[in-house]
Amino acid sequence: MTDGLTSIVVLTKDRLDLTKRCVESVIRNTEISFEWIFVDNASKDNTIEYLQTVENAKVIQNSENKGFAAGCNQGMAVAKGKYIVLLNNDTIVTPGWLSNLHKWLKKIPSAGIVGPVSNVVAPIQRVNDFVYQSLEELNAYAEKRAELFKDKGFYPHRLTGLCMLFPVELVNRIGGMDERFFPGNYEDDDFCIRARISGYTLWVAQDVFIYHEGHGTFGGRDISYKLSSLQNAEKFRQKWSIGQSAFEIDQLGYNPSDIVAREMHFIPSRHVEKI
Repeated sequence: MTDGLTSIVVLTKDRLDLTKRCVESVIRNTEISFEWIFVDNASKDNTIEYLQTVENAKVIQNSENKGFAAGCNQGMAVAKGKYIVLLNNDTIVTPGWLSNLHKWLKKIPSAGIVGPVSNVVAPIQRVNDFVYQSLEELNAYAEKRAELFKDKGFYPHRLTGLCMLFPVELVNRIGGMDERFFPGNYEDDDFCIRARISGYTLWVAQDVFIYHEGHGTFGGRDISYKLSSLQNAEKFRQKWSIGQSAFEIDQLGYNPSDIVAREMHFIPSRHVEKI
């Protein structure tokens, strides 16, 4: 582990255009020390060839789609940083994003995971006044928002996995993502719940805005996406003994704080997912 270094873990599966855009934004807008860790889930375009040209990058190439949780775990397992960022490849980061997220980890001693606000995300992290037509407008919006909401944030009951910063000590304590939630959906909910049960809090940085394409890898909210989400909602319901149906959880939501309150004590055999 290297103090002061942040490991940025990005999963890819085709959509090279989105990945390039994300990588370029990170290079352009990140002023603190970081390493790249790319985990590719069997892309059939030129993604691998491109990733191999990115400076200071580790590239893990899977011959099949292992899903989001398993891919994140692969990336976290080789991370050298004291901190880890899980970043979706269909995002565009804005100036000062990473240093401002780090600011909150230092400012809120109990915070285990910090996330930004975005345009396509669960309502608790969503902004509703964003219009995007160019990179210049995107950065101007983010910088204006950073001023208006300087040093403002709040404790959410969960965070969405499009961008999460946390210390590696969190992973050492609660383990990685639960790989039962294949190919994606609810592994980020589960990760946040386990972090809270273990004694950490979550934090939304209102002064950090990151653009999110939304379901870029899934190809949009098509039938396969909705079916996957519903199937994982059922796995999530069973794991945490939630009294709602999978459909209700997936469409109407649930209260993570009820689960945290009910679990009460951190039990490694129940709350740790080994990488």
